[in-house]
Amino acid sequence: MAQEKKVVAIGETGLDYYYDKSLAKEQEELFKKHLQIAAQISKPIILHSRDAAQDVLTILMMQSPMPKGVMHCFQENWDFAKVILDLGFYISFTGLITFTKNNHTSEVIREVPLEKILIETDCPYLTPEPYRGLSRLGGRAKAGKRNEPAFVIEVAKKIAEIKKIPLEEVAKQTSKNATELFGLDT
Repeated sequence: MAQEKKVVAIGETGLDYYYDKSLAKEQEELFKKHLQIAAQISKPIILHSRDAAQDVLTILMMQSPMPKGVMHCFQENWDFAKVILDLGFYISFTGLITFTKNNHTSEVIREVPLEKILIETDCPYLTPEPYRGLSRLGGRAKAGKRNEPAFVIEVAKKIAEIKKIPLEEVAKQTSKNATELFGLDT
C-alpha cells in the first residue's frame, strides 16, 4: 500500500516518551522499520519526537540510506534543529508557536532557512491563537477549540513576524517546500 501514488509519505512515526517510556524498545523497532520502508520505496518520512530527541537522533544517524522527510510539530531547541537540517530534513511548525508561553521556538524559527520550513495544523490539536481557548458547548466548558486547516494562516503569520518577512513570502515558500518534499503536482 505504501507504494501507491496516493501515499505521499510514511508516518507519522518516531518516538514518544511523554506519557510512558515502558514501550520504548517496541517504538524504536517500529521506527527503524518505517525508516527502512521509506528509504526502500523512496518516499519521505514524517518524524515525531516527544521527550525522545536523543534516541531519535541516534536511530537516524544509524540509518542508511537516509530517506528525506520532515520533523513534524517541532518543539525542540536549535541544537536539535541543526542536526535535523544537516540530515536533510525539513522542520514543520504548528499553532504551538503562537502560544504566549512558547518563546523557545522563536530562535529556531529565526535560524531555520525558510526553504526548510513547513507549516501544519496537527489537527485537531494545538489550535493557534487567537482561536485557542475554552469554548462552550451546551452550557459546559470544552477544553480548547478544535484546530482546523483554515487556522494554519496564524502559524504562517507568526513565522513571518519572527523572521520579519512578508506573509506572502512565507506562504509561497512553505507551499513550494511541501510540493517538493511530497512530490505533489501543482
